Amino acid sequence: MAKITKEAALQYHEEGRPGKIEVMPTKAYHTQTDLSLAYSPGVAYPCLEIQNNPDDAYRYTDKGNLVAVISNGTAVLGLGDIGAMSGKPVMEGKGLLFKIYGGIDVFDIEVNEKDPEKFCEAVERIAPTFGGINLEDIKAPECFYIEERLKKNLDIPVMHDDQHGTAIISAAGLINALEVAKKKIEDVKIVVSGAGAAAIMCTRLYVALGAKRENIVMLDSRGVITSDREGLNEQKKFFATDRRDVHTLAEAMQDADVFLGLSKGNIVTQDMIRSMAHHPIVFALANPTPEISYEDAMAARPDVLMSTGRTDHPNQINNVIGFPYIFRGALDVNAKAINEEMKIAAVHAIADLAKQPVPDVVNNVYGVNNLTFGPDYFIPKPVDPRLITEVSSAVAKAAMDSGVARKPITDWEKYKRQLRLRMGQETSLTQKLYETARKHPQKVVFAEGLHPTMIKAAVQAYNEGLCYPILLGNDEMIKKQAAELELSLEGIEIVNLRHDNQRERRERYAKLLAEKRCREGYNFEEANDKMFERNYFGMMMVETGEADAFITGVYTKFSNTIKAATEVIGIRPKYKHFGTMHIINSKRGTYYIADTLVNRSPDKEVLKDIARLTADTIRFFNDEPKIAMISYSNFGVDKDGSPKLMADVVREMQEEYPSLKIDGEMSIDLALDHERRDEKYPFLRLHGEVVNSMIFTNLSAANSAYKLIQQFSPETEVIGPIQMGLNKPIHFTDFDSGVRDIVNITAVAVIDAYIDKLARSRR
Repeated sequence: MAKITKEAALQYHEEGRPGKIEVMPTKAYHTQTDLSLAYSPGVAYPCLEIQNNPDDAYRYTDKGNLVAVISNGTAVLGLGDIGAMSGKPVMEGKGLLFKIYGGIDVFDIEVNEKDPEKFCEAVERIAPTFGGINLEDIKAPECFYIEERLKKNLDIPVMHDDQHGTAIISAAGLINALEVAKKKIEDVKIVVSGAGAAAIMCTRLYVALGAKRENIVMLDSRGVITSDREGLNEQKKFFATDRRDVHTLAEAMQDADVFLGLSKGNIVTQDMIRSMAHHPIVFALANPTPEISYEDAMAARPDVLMSTGRTDHPNQINNVIGFPYIFRGALDVNAKAINEEMKIAAVHAIADLAKQPVPDVVNNVYGVNNLTFGPDYFIPKPVDPRLITEVSSAVAKAAMDSGVARKPITDWEKYKRQLRLRMGQETSLTQKLYETARKHPQKVVFAEGLHPTMIKAAVQAYNEGLCYPILLGNDEMIKKQAAELELSLEGIEIVNLRHDNQRERRERYAKLLAEKRCREGYNFEEANDKMFERNYFGMMMVETGEADAFITGVYTKFSNTIKAATEVIGIRPKYKHFGTMHIINSKRGTYYIADTLVNRSPDKEVLKDIARLTADTIRFFNDEPKIAMISYSNFGVDKDGSPKLMADVVREMQEEYPSLKIDGEMSIDLALDHERRDEKYPFLRLHGEVVNSMIFTNLSAANSAYKLIQQFSPETEVIGPIQMGLNKPIHFTDFDSGVRDIVNITAVAVIDAYIDKLARSRR
C-alpha cells in the first residue's frame, strides 16, 4: 500500500478546485430557449405534472439517480466524534465512489445534530429530494434507531453503510471461504471481536445465512458478552452467550473456525491463530491496522483463509464492492426500501462472481496473470467491471420479488447493457457489432494460439456467441495453458500446423500459393516452408475457405504480417494499397482515424486509396463518411510539403467523387469545430457537417493521434486496428491489445466475413 502523507492528502483536496465533487448540467443551456425550458417559464409544466402524480418526479427530475450521503460526524472513519463539518471530506469521498462505480449522483449533507430525534426530523424533511439515503459515520447505538425510524417513515431506500456494507461483503467472503475450507455455516464456531454497528450487522447477516447463535461468541471492550452481564443494549443482548467457560479473546479463539474482527489493531496473537480449528477463516477488519497482520497470520498458520480491509493483501473486504451497486439496483426500480431480501441477493451475487473467470482488466490492475477462486481469491476485486451488472441486477430483481419496486424491469439483458453503457464499459457501436456478429457467427482463426491473451479472447468470443474459434499452435501446450488459466476449450478447434497430420494440408496450401505467386519468384519448396509459419498457414485457411476470418498480431512483427497478407490474400482489385483504421468512441461521438498502421509516408495515390477505403469502411459500420484531410495548415496557407499534398488529394477526390463529403487540408481543431469552420470557410463541401473521419499525412501522425486519445481519455473506447482493402477478412491486433480489444476486433472480423460471403454469392 502506498504511503499517504499528510501533505499529499491536503494538497490533493486543496489543489485546483477544492474538494472532490461538482454538479454538472445534463441538458443544453447555450441558448435563451434552452434556459427558458430549464427554468421559467418552461419548468412550470413538469412541476404541475409532479403535483398531479408525485412519482413523476422520477420521470422529470434526477430524483431517481440522486442519493444523499448524510452524517452527523459522530463516528468518522477511525477518528471518532469529530463533528459534522470535519467529516465532510469523507462524505464527498463517498459521493465520488458512488459516481465512479455506480454512475449515481450524490449530495453530501452534514447535519450538525447529535440528538437522534432531531436528526431524523431533519432528514425526513429533506427526503423528497432524493431517490435514496446513505447514512454514514453515525455512532452506535444511535445509528440503529436512526436507520430503523427512517426506514419506517420514508418510502425511499435507506441504508447505513457502516452497518450493512461490511456485513454484505464479509458475508459473501464467508460463504466462499467456507466453501474453500469445506465447512458448513451451520456447524462453524464464530468469534466476533467488536460490538459496534458493523460487527452487530455482520453477525446478524451470518445468522440469516445459517450460522447458529449458540456457536457465536462476541466480545466488546469489556470482554466476552455474556447473558448475565447487566446493562446490555438490545443489539448486544441478542448475541450474549450462555457459556461460562470463556472470558477472554484467547479462550474464545480456541478451536474456533471463524474470527471476525471489527475492533482495534494488534489484539490477536499468532498463538491465538494456531489455536483455531483447521483451515481457520480470519477476517481482521480493524482500520487502518488489522487485529493481526496478514504476514503474522500466514506465518502462524499457512492454511489460514485471510481477509483484511487493505488493498495490498488478498481478499480485501471493501464496502465499495457493495453500496454503489446495491443503490444502483434499488434506484433503477424506484424501490421504496432496501430490505433483507435485497441485501441477501447482493451477498450471493458477490459470492458467485468470485467463482467466475476474472476479466483481463482486473488481472492487469493487480499485476497478476490469472486470479482464480481459492484461498487467495474468494472475494471479487473492487475494480471488477462485472459488479455493476451482476450485483445491481440481483438487487433489482430481489426488490421486484419482495414487492418494494415501483418500476419493474422486464428485459434483463437490455438492463445489463444499459448499465455497461452508463459506466462506459460498452458503447452503442460495440453493442451493435456484437449483436450483428451473434446473428452470423463465422469460423475465426486466432494465429497466436499459445498466447494467454489470445486464448482468453478466443474463449470469450465463443462464450459471447460471436464465432467458432480456431487456435493455431501446439495442441498439448495450448491445452496446458488453458488448464492453468482455468479456461474451458469446449467448442474451440485447435490446429497444430506443424504436426504430421497437417502435412497434406501444408502441401496443398503450398501448391496453391506457389501457383498464385509463380511470376514473383515463388516455388513450391519456398511456399511449403512458409506453411510452417502461423500467419501464412492461417491466412491460407481463409484463402481456401476452410476458415472465414483471421486475427494476428499479439506478438508477430507487424511488417511480417503485412508481407504475408499481401502475398497470400492480396489487395482488392479496385485498389492498389490497403491500410488500417482505429475507431474512437467518445462522449463527443464516434470518429474514424486512418491510416494508423500500414503506410509510413503515403504519396498522393496511397492517400486517395486510404480516403476511398475509409469511406467504404465507414459505410460498413452503417455510418455516413464525412472526411477531413488533416495537416498543420488550412486551405492553402502553406503551399508546400504535406499541406500541398493533402490539398492535391482533396481536389482530385472531389473531382472523381462529387457526392463524397471530403475536404481539406485543415488542422485538426478546425476539423472538429464545425461552427468556427463554417463561419470562416463557407465554401467547403463539409459546410454544415460534423466531421466523423480524419485522414493524416503520415503514419506517425495518425498512430500518435489515436494513442494520445487512448492515454489522455481512458474513458474513451478505442477499437482497432481495422483492416481496410485486403481481399479477405484478415485483421490485426498489436502487442498492447487486451482481451477486450481482441474480442472487439473479432466481432468486426465476423461481420466482415459475413458481408464478404454475401458479396461473393451475388457475383
